[in-house]
Amino acid sequence: MVSVHTGDADARTPVLVGAGQITQRPERGGDPRTARGPLPLMVDAARAAAADAGPATALLAALQAVVVIRLFADTSPRFVDPAGRFTNLPRSVAQRLGAEAAQQLVYTHPGGNMPQWSINRLAEQVAAGRLQAALVVGAEALATWRMGQRAQVPLGWHEDAGGTPEAWGDARRGWSDVENAHGARAAIVMYPMFENAIRHHLGRSIGAHQAAMGRWLEPFAKVAAANPLADRRAGFDAAQIATPGPDNPWIGWPYTRLMSANAYIDQGAAVILTSVALARALGVPEDRWVFLHGCADAHDHWHVSQRRDFHSAPAMAAVFEQAFAMAGKQVADMRHLDIYSCFSSAVAVAYGALGLQPDDPRGLTVTGGLPYFGGPGNNYVTHAIAQMMQVLRGDRASYGLVTANGNYLTKHSAGIYSTERPSRAFAPEPPSLLQSRLNASIPSPVFAALAAGEAVVETYTVMHERSGPSAGVLFGRLLDGTRFIANTPVDASLFEAMQAEDFIGRRGVVTNDGVRNVWAPR
Repeated sequence: MVSVHTGDADARTPVLVGAGQITQRPERGGDPRTARGPLPLMVDAARAAAADAGPATALLAALQAVVVIRLFADTSPRFVDPAGRFTNLPRSVAQRLGAEAAQQLVYTHPGGNMPQWSINRLAEQVAAGRLQAALVVGAEALATWRMGQRAQVPLGWHEDAGGTPEAWGDARRGWSDVENAHGARAAIVMYPMFENAIRHHLGRSIGAHQAAMGRWLEPFAKVAAANPLADRRAGFDAAQIATPGPDNPWIGWPYTRLMSANAYIDQGAAVILTSVALARALGVPEDRWVFLHGCADAHDHWHVSQRRDFHSAPAMAAVFEQAFAMAGKQVADMRHLDIYSCFSSAVAVAYGALGLQPDDPRGLTVTGGLPYFGGPGNNYVTHAIAQMMQVLRGDRASYGLVTANGNYLTKHSAGIYSTERPSRAFAPEPPSLLQSRLNASIPSPVFAALAAGEAVVETYTVMHERSGPSAGVLFGRLLDGTRFIANTPVDASLFEAMQAEDFIGRRGVVTNDGVRNVWAPR
């Protein structure tokens, strides 16, 4: 281990020194067993990050913490490998990197917020003098996984490295039992309901809002077209994005395939964080250094059923406000932005909270976003941070904002970065304090698991399968203001009407069978 002196606050300043990204494109029709799985992608991304910093071998040997972002295989039963699983991915990564000094081995709970959340926690440890060097890394190989499933080829992506890693984040699942009973546990169900609430709140017609979503997302596709690491590089225009068709079907109305995060990609990314003292001792050139100036973390009411409304996220706005206050900056000072973009509703809520317009000339992404760059499970924001580091190194003294979102506009995280050295010590407020204030101040409506009587639609979506519309899901209010979740009758003409007319505010009757609510229009 390199000897460093961390007696002064400047020496304990956290600094990001290395960034690595990999995109693998498995050959269509090829043997999926010849492609790298998630563990090799993580290792290669980590080595690339160490090489990016300069003193690759020495930096890897100096790592004291390895944080691995949770795999989708351990997040959703849909992606489980029947052959087995990795029991301790951080140890598997550390062993392959020769990081023998890494005693803090962390495997995160799910959430797209977790890369930035983890950087924030590691930076706190560095500033406190408890840590000198840490790696945040993640990868998915879901394109190859899908090839293996279709070909019925076992990929053998499992390893028992021994021991149990430390867990970071929030272990609670993102949906309630009542939401689950109504088929509302997936992002592609929840985010379309946010989108329709946003449309109604803005007073837009269905057609006008569909076109607007295409215009919002077209700049993301253009950035991806210029990014060699992006998966979808066709540079789709607004009409291609917004118009459904055989190659761009509805998934969860009003979202087409090209409006949705693209999970079936093979991508890995890694970021290395050290103290200034260690960066100096290892000889990391200062032109590689990127500092975290401001950060914050908080969550909105945990279940969507509990939300104040469906067109905003008050905890997100509070996170942005606190991160800017810590950095002593405003959104106008940010020359570069990467707004979490799993779906256009997430983008719209974020730019609304930031006071931005969707056509902001700075652009809202440095990667191309989750629909076009790629949405590698919980790990997209590691790519966003790595890309932001490269952008800021090329535009020295500028500032960049990275935002992150977990679950269903639930968990929020933000980081403000620059090559400029901070003028104040890294000392964020404990996230628990902000969370306590939010819990006490954000109202939540009364919610009924079972509902009956006259009711009004609050927001809704129509889910699609290959054969067409298959289910209606909605949130509604009884006439006394009590909220409920419900399905609609399975009725093709009703689904068609729900997509042609604005059903928000539509009156009807909700009934229940003791387990599930069903709302039908009068």
